[in-house]
Amino acid sequence: MSRTGTIMTSVLAAVVVGCVLVPRAGCQTTSPKPSIICKAFSTCDTCIKNAKCLWCMTNSTCTDYPGSYILPPPAVCKLSQARWGVCWVNFEALIIAMAVVGGTIILSILVCCCCCCCCCKKRQQGPDRDEERLARRREEIRQRSDERKVERKVRHDDIRKKYGLIPDSDHPYSKFENE
Repeated sequence: MSRTGTIMTSVLAAVVVGCVLVPRAGCQTTSPKPSIICKAFSTCDTCIKNAKCLWCMTNSTCTDYPGSYILPPPAVCKLSQARWGVCWVNFEALIIAMAVVGGTIILSILVCCCCCCCCCKKRQQGPDRDEERLARRREEIRQRSDERKVERKVRHDDIRKKYGLIPDSDHPYSKFENE
């Protein structure tokens, strides 16, 4: 194969690979979606279907949701009269309900974390308590053993004195030995 044939093959392979790898939709130009004008909607149901729109019950109008604010300002609509998401719940009740649900979730997570931490501490303290209890028990056993040793020694010494195995002048049988 000649040098020009190799170049032609390489170019043809590049074109084929380019056509296969590049998706066809990526090469087409798309037109931007037309912006939705919220003022065109006349009912609450049609207005709130679009997340960018807000329905105001005081004057029954659909307005653009002020994206720069989290809550719509009172100049747009009072919170008790604003509807967003669903028509049957006002914005104020929606905020309160979301705050209660969010607070409950956060509180339950905190309680679970605290319970887990307490359980971990108990597990860590558990062997320490057991070791302490065993050490006290060993000490009590050692003390009782020492007491028994002392008692045995006293008894054995008394027996030794009785039979004169311990030279001591004050034991009662020493009189008989000297006479």
